[in-house]
Amino acid sequence: MGLRILDRYLAWAVVAGTLLTLGVLLPLLGFFVLANELEQVGVAGYRLQDALLFMILSLPRYAYQVFPIATLIGALLGLGALANRSELVAMRAAGVSVGRIAGAGLLGGVLLAAGAMLIGEVVAPVAEQRGIEIKRAALSGAVTQQTESGFWAIDQGTYINIREILSGTSLRDIFIYQADNAAGTLIATHAQGARYQNHQWVLEGLSRSRVSMDGVQVERLPNAVWSSLLNPGILEVVVVDPRILPVWGLWKYIRFMTVNAQDASNYQVIFWGRVLYPLLTLSMVLVAIPVLLGSARSRGTGVRAFFAVLVGILYYLVSKTFSYLALLYGLSPLAAALAPPVLFIGAALLLLRRVG
Repeated sequence: MGLRILDRYLAWAVVAGTLLTLGVLLPLLGFFVLANELEQVGVAGYRLQDALLFMILSLPRYAYQVFPIATLIGALLGLGALANRSELVAMRAAGVSVGRIAGAGLLGGVLLAAGAMLIGEVVAPVAEQRGIEIKRAALSGAVTQQTESGFWAIDQGTYINIREILSGTSLRDIFIYQADNAAGTLIATHAQGARYQNHQWVLEGLSRSRVSMDGVQVERLPNAVWSSLLNPGILEVVVVDPRILPVWGLWKYIRFMTVNAQDASNYQVIFWGRVLYPLLTLSMVLVAIPVLLGSARSRGTGVRAFFAVLVGILYYLVSKTFSYLALLYGLSPLAAALAPPVLFIGAALLLLRRVG
């Protein structure tokens, strides 16, 4: 019973330290996001309150991205507080093994990893999409919405459906619906593609149908100029980076690229990194424990935080190196994503053995 209480006590120290770290990091990140958004405040209908809301809705994604390093700092701070009060030394003296302390710390890491996955795969994509919609609507002055059937917008009474946005200046599979109440006709236009050039849209491969009481008239045109309030600056906000999709959405995107004979290696590395994300979080907790046990009370909070930053930088460099190996030399994306956390876990286990 006593050991269970001790396990919970150590696990809570890791969780509390991580939450405290996030409480410091997220406001800083939010400040930088807001500072970047202030450059667009005043453009069209984009107001300060829109920028603030966009910043708030972006925070879940940033929380997910910094969670591993926050876990490392949190474990060092939380367990470090116990070391400063000689509680870890007392536990060792009472016969609590290094493995028991590491297991209790990992229990907190499991809880944190589950919370991070919930934020990153469920909350962040929804919040990010909502923030994009708010920003897009404010910048365009039009009613817009992103659905499974593509991007929809109402532009001066014209209903627009864009099935595929290749970039801010290149579109594919566009439907335009316009009602002429005076003439009593409905004009439905389908274009195979569109390019933005010389500050205007040029539709390509048009099929235009005029529906009236007299019947349907169809005309086909190779191209035509399209006047619209939508511009590349607005549409670039619409294009969602596949890397911020939930893991199942990223898997669908990889399958789409593979079917269309496109190289999806980069996204495969990202996909496996997301799948192995809990392992990364646990590896950070595992790295923190031998550092604390080895230093006991001899190192202050500042030194531990500095060490955590160095480990985070080292992890970033190692993961980037393996990503480049996968892209340039054909290394398996799974191996490229698995290697960094395995290397760190291996190093942590060696240190734990030395400390034990």
